[in-house]
Amino acid sequence: MSQQPFTRPGAIDLSALKRPATPAPAAGGAGGAAGGGAPAGSAYAVQVTEANFQATIEASMGAPVLLVFYSRTRMPESGTLADDVETLSGEFEGRFLAGLVDIDAAPAVAQAMQIPSIPLVVVVIDGRPMPLLQDVVPIDDLRLALTQVLQQLTTQGITGRHQPRTAAPADGDADADEPSMDPRYAAAQEAMGAGDVDAAVAEYQKLVDANPADTEAAAGLAMAKLLQRTQGVDLNQARTAAAEQPDDIDAQTLVADLDMLGGHVEDAFHRLIELVRRTAGDDRNRVRQHLIGLFGAVGNDDPRVLRARQNLANALF
Repeated sequence: MSQQPFTRPGAIDLSALKRPATPAPAAGGAGGAAGGGAPAGSAYAVQVTEANFQATIEASMGAPVLLVFYSRTRMPESGTLADDVETLSGEFEGRFLAGLVDIDAAPAVAQAMQIPSIPLVVVVIDGRPMPLLQDVVPIDDLRLALTQVLQQLTTQGITGRHQPRTAAPADGDADADEPSMDPRYAAAQEAMGAGDVDAAVAEYQKLVDANPADTEAAAGLAMAKLLQRTQGVDLNQARTAAAEQPDDIDAQTLVADLDMLGGHVEDAFHRLIELVRRTAGDDRNRVRQHLIGLFGAVGNDDPRVLRARQNLANALF
């Protein structure tokens, strides 16, 4: 199908959903729960219908929602993209909710969004849609793109997470699709949303001190500290200093932090691993600890972190 620019950056028009829903055609091909519950592949995905569309959009008030528009009958590869987004929603553990929209089964949803073509991936934040992707890409490229988007959102204080959806609600049960935010992280997330990074660090630190095994709090703390370290930093000056002082630990770790915020995760890891190779003793340990902190900000199960851990082990031993 032809690719056309997506031109609706404002709030979603739900008026098309006020009439009776168009009956869905008979199912054909694989995939997708028909009843509006979470597909079997991820606890952070929902099959979007006319009945639960508004609730899915409202869920974006707490954390991002990714709407994936596809048709397995008209364009099978768009269905593959939907499957990949569903898979990644599990990997990102609630940083976004995947809303899977089969345009054949839910034509009124497609009309409300005025989609120009499939495939189409739209990120919705606070009820407002923004186009993200209009092509089928390999899952590794998709993972990288989503990582960069979520890192940018974190710098804007958007740090909420969806709760897993362990049961499929009945059709029309809109409230069942609304995520309940974990109150443990409320204070830290509110501080991030208000731009008070120091308070967010303090709140996340309390959670980690109380439960060192809380991986979500540890990841939040790592990202909040990253934002804290880079507040007010001039990017050009930092890069110039790092280029002039290749063995200065402060200069190199600062640029690594800035690379992280810019989405250049592997560049940040590579810079610090090479610095580990060039240092020894306390200096080497200091760089290693900083790198481990960046691992935590990305997520210890991320493939880039797993590769970097192996490279770090080679550099150390």
